[in-house]
Order: sequence, then C-alpha cells, then structure tokens
Amino acid sequence: MEIPSPCISIQIQPMHKLLLFYLLLTSCHSGTSQHRTATITKTPAPSFDSSYKYIHVFVALCDNKYQGIVPVPAAIGNGQDPDKNLYWGCGAGIRTYFKNSKEWTLVKKYKVDSLRLERLIFRHTQQKYYLVADAYDGRYIKQCTVDFLRSCSGQVKDVLQVNDKTLGINGNAKLLAYIGHDGLMDFELNERFINTDSIKRDAIILACISRNYFTPHLTTTLVRPLVWTTGLMCPEAYTLHDALSSYIRNEPVENVRSSAAKAYAKFQKCSEKAARGLLVSGWK
Repeated sequence: MEIPSPCISIQIQPMHKLLLFYLLLTSCHSGTSQHRTATITKTPAPSFDSSYKYIHVFVALCDNKYQGIVPVPAAIGNGQDPDKNLYWGCGAGIRTYFKNSKEWTLVKKYKVDSLRLERLIFRHTQQKYYLVADAYDGRYIKQCTVDFLRSCSGQVKDVLQVNDKTLGINGNAKLLAYIGHDGLMDFELNERFINTDSIKRDAIILACISRNYFTPHLTTTLVRPLVWTTGLMCPEAYTLHDALSSYIRNEPVENVRSSAAKAYAKFQKCSEKAARGLLVSGWK
C-alpha cells in the first residue's frame, strides 16, 4: 500500500524559474567537480611489537542448528556456548588443550563482541611467539571464514594491547589458522581475496576437505598452506598444537605436516598412513 506524500503547490515566476535552473545547474557541476578531485587516503597499517611473531586462530564454534554438520550431542554442539563447545571448551577444544599445554601460557581471556564470544591470548614459554584465538558464534561461520581469508590476504590488519605490548593480529600475524566446519560446503563467497602487500603468510586449515573448498579463495592471497585436508576430519586442538610445535622450532613444512598427522593418528586411533593421506601440505 502506498502512502501519498504531502505536496505543496508553489507558483514560480518565469524569471525565478531561470534563476532556480541556474542555481541547480551550478550546484550539480560543483558537486561533480568535488567528486572527481576527491582522493582516497590509505590508513597506515597499525604498528606492533616486531620482536615477537604472531599466530591468529579463527575458530567457528561447532553448531548443530546453524551449520550443515552431522549433529553432535546437544551440549557440545551449541555454537553460542563456548564453555561446553566441542572445538573450544571440551577437553580437546582450543581453550582447554592449549591452557593445559606446557608450551603455552594463558595471558588473557575476554569477550570481543557478539560475533567473537571469547578471545584467548597465549604466550609461548620458550620462543618469542604469541597466539591469539577467537571463538566465533557458530551462527556466524560465514563471517569467521571471510575474516580468515581477508587476514590471509593482508586486507585486514589489526593490533591489540596486552599489558605493555602491542600484538599483531589478522594480517599482521605470521601464521593464520581456521578451525571448524567447512562452511564453504554450505555457502558461496563472491568476494575475491587478493594479496595487498606482497607478504606471504602461512596457513593451516583444519576443516573437512579444506584443500578442495578453500583453494579457489586462497590462491590469490599468496599464503603457504602448511596443513589442510583431503577428506572428512575432526578439527580438534591436538592437531593444530603439534603442528605449531614443529613450526615454532622452524622445522621444514614436511615436519609440520608430519607432526600434525602423528597427533591426529594418536587421538583418532587411526593409522599414521591414513592420517598422512588426510593431512597434506602445499597446493597438490
């Protein structure tokens, strides 16, 4: 139903019509000129403590309701409850597993916003590394995926303050990881993620068949895929943890992949050969 607009009839004399036409013409010309001469200024990348290296982990919380997954028990499949979530608060979830690790010390824990229900900041006990992990509300898995890809390309860079240190996150991180359901099985992304700064970051993607689904979006980011998958998998924290242990020791990519495969075989009680076939490095 249309709601009629109130109209006011105004009688305009011929001379006034000419003046009004002139004013409108000059106003439009002025606006066009300003638009053509406008310049876009780039915001400089935020500075951070470069004496440390940074890892940023994006976790899409397991969610029976909002994700196309085979349902898990309700308590661990609530994507709005990080405390009990399979990929976060459970024994093999990111928060619990890394908190119990002798290699990492939890520095800070807090809620970021309605999308990122919890952020963890860990410091490595021996090497100069910080790890930042974000738990995304499971219903926002698409935004979690986009944020990961934008960070891989350097399109998004950010910092955060912890005590007296400024840490680099998103595109300021050396390594970026995605953990969770492969949402690209359920939705499409029309955005292109093209590298903006010629920096080649490292990436780990623990999600089902991630090499196939993420390749079209990752190729233009220039990342180096350290570990991703060829088949269905359970993206629990031990695989990432052990891969990072090798990575932080500056071991070759094959060692990083091998460490991930050994951890997966141990906890999933499968053969190491099967785990190596599942967890691969590189583009082929």
